[in-house]
Amino acid sequence: MTELKTTPLHALHQELGAKLVPFAGYEMPVQYPLGVKKEHEHTRAACGLFDVSHMAQILIHGEDPLRALETLVPADLVGLPVGMQRYGLFTSEDGGILDDLMTVNAGDHLYLVVNAACRDQDLAHLRRGLAEHEVEELDRGLLALQGPKAATVMERLCPAACKLVFMQHARFEIEGIEVWVSRSGYTGEDGFEISVPADQTESLARLLLAHEEVEAIGLGARDSLRLEAGLCLYGHDVDTTTTPVEAGLIWAIGKPRRRGAERAGGFPGADVILHQIEVKNHQRKRVGLLAEGRAPVREGAELYSEAGDHIGTVTSGGFGPTVGKPVAMAYVAIEQAEIGNTVFAEVRGKRLPMTVSKMPVITPGYYRG
Repeated sequence: MTELKTTPLHALHQELGAKLVPFAGYEMPVQYPLGVKKEHEHTRAACGLFDVSHMAQILIHGEDPLRALETLVPADLVGLPVGMQRYGLFTSEDGGILDDLMTVNAGDHLYLVVNAACRDQDLAHLRRGLAEHEVEELDRGLLALQGPKAATVMERLCPAACKLVFMQHARFEIEGIEVWVSRSGYTGEDGFEISVPADQTESLARLLLAHEEVEAIGLGARDSLRLEAGLCLYGHDVDTTTTPVEAGLIWAIGKPRRRGAERAGGFPGADVILHQIEVKNHQRKRVGLLAEGRAPVREGAELYSEAGDHIGTVTSGGFGPTVGKPVAMAYVAIEQAEIGNTVFAEVRGKRLPMTVSKMPVITPGYYRG
């Protein structure tokens, strides 16, 4: 067996009584003594601190890096202002999704955050595709401070960071620690993602946890929070077998990259993806689902129509504490994807009714100024 990696906060997780589990090649906290449900509720009500240092952080240096990265990503990166970040996708030649990522325009270089499980393949993909550029993997920790009181806490430590709006990025100091801060996250709440030198990650985490609003939150609550927020998890809700159109991520295909625009295509799988946008010939679609009762509908549950026909599969599912009912994401046949439609999930031999629902199922709290 391959030995699991650890983040700079491993000793702190143990000190805090975390239950540690394997995740994306790392030993990570799935929950703390507070428990998943209370951790979820605390993040929605106050402020949670997440260790996301397993994510890969990358710098790209070289001539016109935004235009270069557009050869691999269908987002409008050339139009990305300095100090802003944008969600994007690495696509394959057949239109599938290799990974999703965040890209920051840092002026003379780019700062990327990619998924831990895809780290090696993403680095190789970047180095092949951007052979004339320097692709540098960083040794930094990454913390996510999330929740409606995140700005209250940040105001005490770094007031300038509170001037950022959603998806804006800047660099500051917190008590002598150099931090790269973006106003973003993976919970549907306002918050900050904070990149910090690896050897100072624990010091910053302790500074944040010293505030009464802040609790340490594990991967269990992170998953239920992002599910309520309608946010995809790579390898579950999106992967190489799904196209951005099927996944409901057309908004991640920048308008200047679409047919008839000034920088149309030019990324892997463009013919497939742009054809699907234009012709709408895809056969399935990612949808949100809500169920009555309390029995969660998990990933892999098969879905059926009222007539009993198999129509799709759940890709993520669990109980949503904020909405008080089971929440899921699934791919269903396009004719079954209308909001309000009833489908049936097979759980332990029973077919439980679920309603196709808009995503997110909560009202996001992103700060837009």
